[in-house]
Amino acid sequence: MDPETSDGGCPKCGHTETEVGEISTTGGGMSKMFDIQTNHFQVVSCTDCGYSELYRDTRRSGSDIVDVFLG
Repeated sequence: MDPETSDGGCPKCGHTETEVGEISTTGGGMSKMFDIQTNHFQVVSCTDCGYSELYRDTRRSGSDIVDVFLG
């Protein structure tokens, strides 16, 4: 599927249903040394093929993130 001609949906398979989750990771330096999770992301995954994209958590609603993923 060509993403430039797509009307929306998953960039890989075109499916339009998603799941939204969260992931936290350590940064570098001292935060890594003390296992302090300073980076927070929302994960949007296609429910059909599993393709996922990470978006830095800006404390906005999940539906906005899904709109970005689906185009």
